[in-house]
Amino acid sequence: MHSGIVTSSVTGTTWSNVVGQWGNPASPGQMTSLGNNRWQITIIPRTYYSIPVGVSVFRLGMVFREGGPCGGFGGVATDCKKGGTSTNAGDIFINVSQGGFDAAFTQPTQFPIFKNTGESVSIAASATSAANLSIKVNGVEIAAQFNATTISTNHIVAETGLVVVTLLADLGGTIKEKTFSYIVRASTVNSPRPSGKVDGINYDSNDPTKAVLSFLAPLKSTIYVVGDFNNWQIDPAYQLKKDGDRFWIELNSLVSGTEYAYQYLVDESIYTADPFCDKILDPNNDSFILPATYPNLKPYPTGKTTGIVSVLQTGQVPYAWQTTNFVRPAKTDLVIYELLVRDFDAPGSYQNVIDRLDYLKGLGINAIELMPITEFSGNNSWGYNPNFYLAPDKAYGTKNKLKELIDKAHQKGLAVILDMVLNQADYEFPYVKMYWDGTKPAANSPWFNQVATHPFSVFFDFNHEAQVPKDLLDKVNAYWLTEYKIDGYRFDLSKGFTQRVSADVNAWNQYDQSRVNILNRMANAIWSIDPSAYVMLEHLGIDDEERVLVNNGMMVWGIMQNAYKQNSLGFGSDSDINRTYFKNRSGTWNQNGVIAYMESHDEERIMVYNTQFGNSNSQYNVKSLSTGLERMKSTHAFLLSIPGPKMIWQFGELGYDFSINRCENGTNEPGCRTSPKPIRWDYFSDPSRKKVYQMISAMLSLRATVSSFKSLDFTMQGGNSLTKQLTFKNQPFNSSPATAEQANVVIAGNFDVAPTTATINFPHTGDWFHFFSGGDKTTINTLSLQLTLQPGEVRVYSDVKLTKPIDELVAYTKPIAPELQPATEAGQAIELVWKDNSAIETGYTIFRKREGEAFVQLATLPFNSAAYVDNTSLLPNVKYEYYVQANNPYSNSLSATIGITTSNFVTGIENPLRNVSLFPNPSRESIVITNIDTDCNVSMFDAMGRQQVIERQNVGAFILKTTSKGLHTVVLKCAGAYKSFKLVVN
Repeated sequence: MHSGIVTSSVTGTTWSNVVGQWGNPASPGQMTSLGNNRWQITIIPRTYYSIPVGVSVFRLGMVFREGGPCGGFGGVATDCKKGGTSTNAGDIFINVSQGGFDAAFTQPTQFPIFKNTGESVSIAASATSAANLSIKVNGVEIAAQFNATTISTNHIVAETGLVVVTLLADLGGTIKEKTFSYIVRASTVNSPRPSGKVDGINYDSNDPTKAVLSFLAPLKSTIYVVGDFNNWQIDPAYQLKKDGDRFWIELNSLVSGTEYAYQYLVDESIYTADPFCDKILDPNNDSFILPATYPNLKPYPTGKTTGIVSVLQTGQVPYAWQTTNFVRPAKTDLVIYELLVRDFDAPGSYQNVIDRLDYLKGLGINAIELMPITEFSGNNSWGYNPNFYLAPDKAYGTKNKLKELIDKAHQKGLAVILDMVLNQADYEFPYVKMYWDGTKPAANSPWFNQVATHPFSVFFDFNHEAQVPKDLLDKVNAYWLTEYKIDGYRFDLSKGFTQRVSADVNAWNQYDQSRVNILNRMANAIWSIDPSAYVMLEHLGIDDEERVLVNNGMMVWGIMQNAYKQNSLGFGSDSDINRTYFKNRSGTWNQNGVIAYMESHDEERIMVYNTQFGNSNSQYNVKSLSTGLERMKSTHAFLLSIPGPKMIWQFGELGYDFSINRCENGTNEPGCRTSPKPIRWDYFSDPSRKKVYQMISAMLSLRATVSSFKSLDFTMQGGNSLTKQLTFKNQPFNSSPATAEQANVVIAGNFDVAPTTATINFPHTGDWFHFFSGGDKTTINTLSLQLTLQPGEVRVYSDVKLTKPIDELVAYTKPIAPELQPATEAGQAIELVWKDNSAIETGYTIFRKREGEAFVQLATLPFNSAAYVDNTSLLPNVKYEYYVQANNPYSNSLSATIGITTSNFVTGIENPLRNVSLFPNPSRESIVITNIDTDCNVSMFDAMGRQQVIERQNVGAFILKTTSKGLHTVVLKCAGAYKSFKLVVN
């Protein structure tokens, strides 16, 4: 027995003082066998539950399981053979008397009670003190005892319908009254269901006081509906009529706009919600939903029922769609962003996604794929444990908020795809629990296999060749296309849509014509509703089968993680990315329907691999954050350029580097795979991470505007070499395109950890322009060119100059030029100060010349330098000119030239700032500048060259505050004199 106490109220359901740990075979609660399948446990409640003195206990809550290490009910455990719950799979509760005079029935103990005419009902009751006791049936006394503590009788059923049994206990005028009821069975009425009605809730558009409920329940005999409209009483007036395998009832006298909770009672023993309702109430999870996420959520009918209940509401105001002319992207043009609402932004709601649509649009994707959002067990889940297929999960928000998300996504040109789980369902799905055999679906289940036909099932496996599951799939798929205007589906574990039994993964992977037939039938049913809807399969099968499915119009997930991971890490083995392109797969593919991706919800994050396993040498290390991020740019440049649909997993565009196995306590464990992950929108404020986003955006802009990225005249070179090339030719081929839209494109990359000189092939001779460097021109006279590529470098060349992306989008391009300030004399020297504008320079070179002479190199300085003092052979009364050059392996850029004429007493000039000092250095937030004896201007620049602080200061020491971290340059200008400091802010 697994049990606890309820201390809140006589109707409370939340346990406290729980004894033992569910599933632990060593936990207390072991029961003693009485034989004949009966078991017993005797407890002293205050001792057993460790109840403090003064704490009132209103109820005992309990469930039962077999001995041993099995985990639970409802699909949670795979090895529990026996268990005991209430009739609707909820907790069993025993009310505890609060003292004083009271009375209660002691028989019967099991409810609900159904009886046939002529059967007997054993009735017994007791009182805490001797009193006058009376038992009445429908108001007629059938037994009485005077000055007694017990009473009992056997009543022969002669009534019809709902029968109320009343106990009256009278102690000197203090009367206690208790009741229970039983139902006298009546044959189910066979009657045709009204025409035009469908399974589920049918509203009357002309009369909001009516609704027809229709429930498909093969092999079942009787069904009652209980709910708010009949005070949750089993009432013969609410017994459903039968039409073949369907049961139905018309509800009347409903109040328009009012929500009614309800359940079905099936064959007198199974309480279940409506499988086709669009809203449920969950007693175990609704209380954790934030009011801001789901305002005015209807309270659960506590004390009237247990388990999940469905909700109906007549007179609903339809959502007013704003976008009615959305045109879906072509399948081959899709760039999908897969996201989990829970982990995308706090607190994890549809509104959070709405608020980030501009971010997604700016990234350049054109479709959002939502991980499963139909009602699933609990609130905290990936969603692959569905239980109600027409109801959006309330943990993310209201159904109209989901419609608003889809509507606003369409306004921004973004398609919305649902991840749909129709290979399996969890226990709370009504068609699982209605046909149940202890620990698995019953052998006669019309919907589910008793044992999954394949080795990857987690919950309960649909029988995809039976007719009712086919009808269910078609109903669900049609519903979301029409009611929510979604644009298509990604079907989870589509390779599990088979009845060919195989426990062997290799055998399961082989071509299965029956599976192809099942998926073709489902896809055709979808297209009969919406001809342009996307049908995507997480098939991950062999080419022979996937090719047939794609050629029939579907798309398949094309996992390419290992190859792109190897390139990102800097290892050549298994780094061939050719299968990214559909024509490089075996056989004849008529459609480009392979959705290639290197990250999804199911794979470890590439940046985690980079930081833990990246290759390195003495000069270059993939494990470093900046280098790993640079390689994320390069891998995405190749992945997203290759023609065909593509997919990005959320935050890959920011180099997300928390493991898929990250636990909420900060550790990494396989059991935390589906746990919530840190939400790091601060990454978008990190310039180095933001540039991954900007790089992807730039590449997707090219993909959308340059037609050759869709061309079939496309080649890939490199194989398992770490030097790779993509060539895109316009069609028909034209070596002199007139516009950027017609440009030919060559992409070359070096995924090694050392520089390499590679032979890059071009479609024609002439001028080619380096995209990332703003159109630097290279003229080639032969069809190949030797290029030295730095480690991790990617270049995009086009034969038409394309719109320049942002500066320094990649590390190996021209650095932004430094901004040289006026030079000043300082003693026997000239001091140069400049603004370090570049984030990718590897160093600086200082050039000087005297009037009438050529510039000569004066000095070289490391990256992030921002000042230099020239005390080399200066002469009086001579004009000197200077410029500063920012360098990196690709190119360099020059500052403007400045000049200064030395004075007649150059060697005697003293810098008025000679005694100025700055402390502490390094600093946390504040610095102090002292020994200032004149008015000054103070500027501070971060490592990216961005001005952080501008201060005007009078004579005396002062404090300069900053919250920016890292290396900074502080420049002091006082009465025409300059002095600079390097400052590290921790």
